[in-house]
Amino acid sequence: MNQQAKRPNTNKQSKPTPKEAKVLLGMFARYFALLLIGTGNLYIIYAILSPLTISVAMAVLSIFTNPVRLGNFIGLTGITIEIIPACVAGAAFYLLLILTLSVPNVKPVIRTKAIITAIAILFILNITRILVLIPLVKSIHFQAIHWVIWHIVSTLFVVATWFAITAIYKIKSIPIYSDIKYLIKSIKKAKRKK
Repeated sequence: MNQQAKRPNTNKQSKPTPKEAKVLLGMFARYFALLLIGTGNLYIIYAILSPLTISVAMAVLSIFTNPVRLGNFIGLTGITIEIIPACVAGAAFYLLLILTLSVPNVKPVIRTKAIITAIAILFILNITRILVLIPLVKSIHFQAIHWVIWHIVSTLFVVATWFAITAIYKIKSIPIYSDIKYLIKSIKKAKRKK
């Protein structure tokens, strides 16, 4: 009498545990939010920050002078400046959102606080940058100064803000890398269960 040895059913797919499912769902939600915010050439960011940047710049300038606003233009004594998208630094804000949303193991309340703090810090630094540049508009070195501030100083602003946020909120995970590491570990674990 031939008896076939019982073999484990290899057709069963290993399902993630409730905890793993929650982590994966959270990861999907975070990256989906980033894709949504990034659509339309950062439309959402510019729609919020452009009028806010102009209004705050106007408010600060009104302490020292009598600025006149016309759309994205601010008229001052002898000069007119235009607040273009580059002045708003939408890409810098988006980079900060990428950094804060692509780290795992952060409680929603802490993540929300971190995002608000990061945006507030960068916004203040960006307004300061605009205000520092205004008196230099008529300088022959303006383009060179503007280039240095835009490409180097702005990058340092983002890096400094991110390190400040990680220190304040004790964020230990590495953006993106920690998520990829978790996914690879989960895939290997699932393969071993088969």
